[in-house]
Amino acid sequence: MTESDHRPGVVVTGVSGRMGQMLVRLIAASDRLRLIGALERPGHDWIGQDLGRMMGGRETGITVADDPLDLFARAHAIIDFTAPPATVAFAALAAQARAVHVIGTTGLSAEDLARIRAAARHAVIVRAGNMSLGVNLLVRLTDKVAAALDADWDIEIVEAHHRHKVDAPSGTALMLGEAAAAGRGITLAGHRQSGRDGMTGARRRGDIGFSAIRGGDIVGEHEVIFAAEGERVTLRHIATDRAIFARGAIRAALWGLDQKPGEYDMMDVLGL
Repeated sequence: MTESDHRPGVVVTGVSGRMGQMLVRLIAASDRLRLIGALERPGHDWIGQDLGRMMGGRETGITVADDPLDLFARAHAIIDFTAPPATVAFAALAAQARAVHVIGTTGLSAEDLARIRAAARHAVIVRAGNMSLGVNLLVRLTDKVAAALDADWDIEIVEAHHRHKVDAPSGTALMLGEAAAAGRGITLAGHRQSGRDGMTGARRRGDIGFSAIRGGDIVGEHEVIFAAEGERVTLRHIATDRAIFARGAIRAALWGLDQKPGEYDMMDVLGL
């Protein structure tokens, strides 16, 4: 990287995580973006160390930092797969810097989302529970199938992830639930059923059920089941490599550079 390198500069947050490291590798191989900064939470072992060396490779000249202010001021885009409190804080700072903020963080509360929407008045935010093309096609198909089938068809969403995932249902499962609800012309909040246990009684007509599986190193599997008397329709997506999420996030960052301030999702990025 030289002073004459005019590729847009990107900062990756949560850089020690699996997604953070994947993003670093893909950006390093990109001819359209360049990595200008790497962030970790205060007190992390990587702070003050060369990023490449901490990732087990050659030195890159990029030192892992814990203060986003200077990095965001120089960045064209921030790619963020961290935790809700960090993401909300980053959204405000990215808005001040007028930088594109790509958010893959899940488990955001209604209050978190409201603060992110406020930040989007000043900068481009692309937020999605899943950045892959296949999953976003699945979301669109779920909407269409739900619209075609009435409430005699029960909807169940089953998702599976690795043992380290901390939120459930997954952000992708909730995206699918919202799509199913939209197709039905109802709200997910009023028809969501999660965590059945014990004597729950019969299934309530029109509910959208969720089941979560956690184990091993499962990257991500999502299944939408439409079940009626005598027949079932199943839509399914299986991810085997988390690079699909990182590639989607990079695509979102590049797309966001040409947009006006506002909150967008991967449907916008992919033109779906």
